[in-house]
Amino acid sequence: MTELIVLVDEKGTPVGTAPKGTVHHDSTPLHLAFSAYVFDSNGRFLLTRRALSKVTWPGTWTNSCCGHPLPAESFRDALRRRLDFELGLTADEIIDLLPDFRYRAELDGIVENEICPVFGVRVSGEPAAEPTEVADYLWTDFAAVLAGETPAPLSPWCLLQLQALAGHPDIARLRQPVG
Repeated sequence: MTELIVLVDEKGTPVGTAPKGTVHHDSTPLHLAFSAYVFDSNGRFLLTRRALSKVTWPGTWTNSCCGHPLPAESFRDALRRRLDFELGLTADEIIDLLPDFRYRAELDGIVENEICPVFGVRVSGEPAAEPTEVADYLWTDFAAVLAGETPAPLSPWCLLQLQALAGHPDIARLRQPVG
């Protein structure tokens, strides 16, 4: 089955759909996506490394989970779907962090051009990474990531999101152990 992504205008209004496999190129149209920052019950942050087979930023370390909502699918439902597929995790809690985040980035002639709300997620359990999506993962301290203590450089969207998330009160709450 062909996965469709939602194309949008400059105001974020849907204007159509396109097969995911045809959209990312040198003139990628503006489309909807999301990013998630996952924390466990101990307050640890989940950093992931994109699969080497990914079209965009293969092998790059980044936030916990990213994806695209399907037509008529909410961002939260898309996040739950991708979190389960990519990492075998279920969200215990989802928090809107950066609802208006948008970015454009380019690497080797491939452009990302997304309206990409950012969510914080609390999970329990350990990831079971889907190798076509996630090459590796690391539970770490969010403050260390903010300080640049990562295994390798991070994706451009993650770097931009981290700047906006530094000091965010809901991130501070997610970093606190529960129970």
